[in-house]
Amino acid sequence: MSQQPRILIVDDDPVVAESLADALTHEGYTTATAGDGDEAMEVLSHVSPEGGEFGVVVTDVHMPRCDGIELIKRMRQKHASVTPVVITGFGKIDEAVQAVKLGAIDYLTKPLVDQELSIAVSKAVRQHVLLAENQNLRSQLARRYGMDSLVGADHRMTKVYDLVEAVAESKSTVLLEGESGTGKSMVARAIHTRSPRTAGPFITFSCGAIPETLLESELFGHVKGAFTGADTDKTGKITAAHGGTLFIDEINSATPALQLKLLRVLQERQFEPVGSTKTTSVDVRFVLATNQSLMEQVRSGAFREDLYYRINVVTISMPPLRERAGDISLLADHFLAKYCKEMKKERTLGQDAAAALRQYAWPGNVRELENAMERAVVLSRQPTITVNDLPETLREGKPNLPIQSINGAAGQSGADGSDAVGGVMIPALANGWKPTPLVEALLEPERRIILAALEANNWNRQETAAQLNINRTTLYKKIKQFKLDEPG
Repeated sequence: MSQQPRILIVDDDPVVAESLADALTHEGYTTATAGDGDEAMEVLSHVSPEGGEFGVVVTDVHMPRCDGIELIKRMRQKHASVTPVVITGFGKIDEAVQAVKLGAIDYLTKPLVDQELSIAVSKAVRQHVLLAENQNLRSQLARRYGMDSLVGADHRMTKVYDLVEAVAESKSTVLLEGESGTGKSMVARAIHTRSPRTAGPFITFSCGAIPETLLESELFGHVKGAFTGADTDKTGKITAAHGGTLFIDEINSATPALQLKLLRVLQERQFEPVGSTKTTSVDVRFVLATNQSLMEQVRSGAFREDLYYRINVVTISMPPLRERAGDISLLADHFLAKYCKEMKKERTLGQDAAAALRQYAWPGNVRELENAMERAVVLSRQPTITVNDLPETLREGKPNLPIQSINGAAGQSGADGSDAVGGVMIPALANGWKPTPLVEALLEPERRIILAALEANNWNRQETAAQLNINRTTLYKKIKQFKLDEPG
């Protein structure tokens, strides 16, 4: 902030108002006074640029025309970044509590102590500065990228923004890497929005959401009679994206046959629909995403090496939310504002809820945070969202994927000095153990984890896939790969 925010004192007793203003002026603040809520709203609405903005309002509760509670309600609608502090008489704490629920950061009881006033105003100024910076960041992102869904000030996200801007003007294929829920689809859309193709279509296709038997038909289209049930010609996603951008999500789930056909499209921008001998040419910009390491899949033989190097032209890595914890508050405010607007509600985030959000590990990343905030807005009955409005796993500080509860406790040691990680015993290097390639070494722990999850969910594939944070197609592949058979 280039200028210290001003303090507005609101009290119907001019002697009290001037006394408080003098005390805060002595602390170095610039102050003004108002006699009631109506006058305060007038002052807040007519601030000269030379005077600077008001950041804090210190208001009495009982005043004629417009009291302190009504003033705070009106401020939330027109001056949301201005932080209130309320003054109440002894024995009327219930009024102060109501004001805090409406957004006041603190309350003071009469008679006032200068030190208490100074501490409360200092805390309110910090809150105002934080809110103003958050709003400024959102507006900058909206101006820079044409969408405010990309929110974050962490240096990793700044790198993502720079890469989006650098690659958007080109036709180059982009590979987005990152865990599920990190916002890869939002980045793909930002690339399209910033590109010369912004007027063209933006088509999405998820390899993990389509049955293997329909993958090629959905992506490339088919002609009538190509297979049983193909009663009419079907336009595929690639053709639909002509002149625009095609975002292919979960490319790591693509079948070998699909990988081969996709390689040709990326090389030549040509293909034949399923059942057709007629070649179709397209002008499409490809953005692909994976939630697993494609290089590891190449090494294991699950993904074509030539296709990997074809799509790995420009790679953008999306950081998990746990590695940019400083953005949690920014994102929470963003989603809170979004769902309050959609549901026509007024809600603020309480300090206990904000602390719980910051302390949680977020295995589901930004998507899980968004769901938590939507849930909180839906279920909250009070103006201030508390920790009780958050999901149970978040209240307990536990992630949604309790791997240790499935596979055993971590941190155990074996008699030979080995360590247990997620219930899997890892031999100690000191005892002469020679490591095998990482891909091979992780197969057995992966098999145990999947089997334990299946048994814990009574072999319900859908619930197991959701718990392990993978799609059902990947789960079916793993069941087949590890030859896991349902008992009975």
